[in-house]
Amino acid sequence: MAKALKERGAVAEAQPEVRLDTERDPIVVVDGLHIIYRVYSGGGGKGNAVSALRRIVKRQNRPQMKEVHAVKGVSFVAYRGDAIGVIGTNGSGKSTLLKAIAGLLPPARGAVYTDGQPSLLGVNAALMKDLSGARNIILGCLAMGMTPDETRAKYDEIVKFADLKPGFIDYPMSTYSSGMGARLRFAIAAARTHDVMLIDEALATGDAKFKKRSKAKIDELRQDAGAVFLVAHNLDVIEETCNRVIWLDDGRMKMDGDPETVLKAYTDATGK
Repeated sequence: MAKALKERGAVAEAQPEVRLDTERDPIVVVDGLHIIYRVYSGGGGKGNAVSALRRIVKRQNRPQMKEVHAVKGVSFVAYRGDAIGVIGTNGSGKSTLLKAIAGLLPPARGAVYTDGQPSLLGVNAALMKDLSGARNIILGCLAMGMTPDETRAKYDEIVKFADLKPGFIDYPMSTYSSGMGARLRFAIAAARTHDVMLIDEALATGDAKFKKRSKAKIDELRQDAGAVFLVAHNLDVIEETCNRVIWLDDGRMKMDGDPETVLKAYTDATGK
């Protein structure tokens, strides 16, 4: 499979050749991945539901279906111990790639292979806003497969890591600022050792102190678990946290290499 993957990476739409390291243990293999969204046009009006009802009443045909080719033939291998930053402008396919690795989006072509269970952490991670932070810690840990005893053992550590204002752990999450919510989500996710941890902009709203703690936690996860993928528009976070960077452009891989080289090329090309 490695030989076929290398050949495909070398020829698919002139994307960078797949780097294979036979001395390291692969944990994620993305093989010629294509992700295509199929959506219906709104057909006018203020909402799709209203437009659909009008078409039913008037016996009109469905609006034309459109395809959005979000990821186009991406191939790479991630190894145990990697912390990989994924960068690119808005709409380049970063979040889509992470969702595909997590198994949330089916490939139109190609495949994703993982040695272990990927866990996706995003800024909109499914915590219950009407419940307190304390209840969300319990539910979040149980949802990740931790036992009640493991959850109780980690509870104080999670609260301390999230560094919420005094008393806020017992308040509904609807009262939290975006930064407080992001810290708590990250603290819950980091309480468990993950085979593959996928972080989508979860550090974007944290302050400098929290980002420093997050970097230390990610380094710890890299040592104890498999690999970490990080999507963030803040390039400083990528540079400080990752040992490797993948640059996506219009769904294709533009570069894959060390952070200094890739980030310089990206900033030169985009002016960011």
